[in-house]
Amino acid sequence: MSTATTTKPTGTVAAPATAPAPPGEGRIGLRANLRHIGALVRRNTLQIKQDPESMFDVLFMPIIFTLLFVFVFGGAISGKGNQAEYVNYVVPGLMAMMGMNIAMAVGTGVNDDFKKGVMDRFRSMPIARSSVLLAKIVVEVGRMLVAITILLCVGFILGLSIKTSVLDLLAAIGLSAVFGASLMWIFILLGLTMKTAQAVQGMAMLVLMPLQFGSSIFAPPATMPGWLQSFTDYNPLSNLADAARALINGTPVGSSVWMTLAWSLAITAVTMPLAVRKFRQKT
Repeated sequence: MSTATTTKPTGTVAAPATAPAPPGEGRIGLRANLRHIGALVRRNTLQIKQDPESMFDVLFMPIIFTLLFVFVFGGAISGKGNQAEYVNYVVPGLMAMMGMNIAMAVGTGVNDDFKKGVMDRFRSMPIARSSVLLAKIVVEVGRMLVAITILLCVGFILGLSIKTSVLDLLAAIGLSAVFGASLMWIFILLGLTMKTAQAVQGMAMLVLMPLQFGSSIFAPPATMPGWLQSFTDYNPLSNLADAARALINGTPVGSSVWMTLAWSLAITAVTMPLAVRKFRQKT
């Protein structure tokens, strides 16, 4: 009589299941990222088309500001009846001012999008977090270029003359766009940090007013007190205004162009990663 030996089957330990990565957190290639940015730019552009009132600031702000400052400050600075001379001084400075004012609108827009739940929908999609913010920057830079174009048209009507070349004019416009784009990251960060759009706007005005009026945008720094001249010398808006003015009027550029580019790079390098990180963490 034989006895059968039975062996207990050896149990196999199942490997733990890997939880799926949350949408948008995986590594996304450059081509896919550019495609996402393009789709979001198209979405933001269509949104402007559906709400044309959102372009009122871009269309009317350059006209109002140019007429206001030329005919209010022009006679006091250049002498009564010599407003035409002031046009060539203030219009390049206003190019810098356009960038700051449109950048402020970016911050309030981002804050409002979170309130409406738009940003939560984007964060649920398998796209890079930075692509949402970069698409907003691209569209707002386009709005800024429209504002600068209108500003120059009004300037030409009032007597603005380009004493260099078209390439120098394009360089001044490009420099303004680069610096304006860097400022947008500051205001996006504010929009992601502040609780309400009103708070973003209030904080933005506290930043804008000293920088704009404590610069060489509206008046030569030589007419200012010594302590204010020191502030003006280190004000990045003064560097941009002086660079645009030199490129348009043919005066010596000096270090203003490189200082403007350095400011733009430094601001972007600091605030862009902080804004993207805040966008990921915001609830």
